[in-house]
Amino acid sequence: MNKKNYNTKAYKGIKENLIILDFTGIKTPDEIHSMLKEKFGLPDYYGKNWDALWDCLRYMWKEEIAVKICGFSSLPKEGQEYCKPMIKVFEDAQRENPNFVFEFC
Repeated sequence: MNKKNYNTKAYKGIKENLIILDFTGIKTPDEIHSMLKEKFGLPDYYGKNWDALWDCLRYMWKEEIAVKICGFSSLPKEGQEYCKPMIKVFEDAQRENPNFVFEFC
């Protein structure tokens, strides 16, 4: 995605510099993407897939944001497998944007 054409006006504001993603009780991909959309303040056009998450996160913050991933092991095995690309997206975002950091609880 071209950084010059990137429009962040559609994003909802994030009030805290710590985003806690709690996977406890989540069972479906739709629930996962709904949580991500809410917690990151993603726009209504967020495509609920890993490519869309990458497009949204990659240039998002000018201030430091820390993400804590909690309850991940409570996901069913297929949910953990489904989320492996999400972890890769977070690793790539962290590598490209020094203001983005994440860790597991």
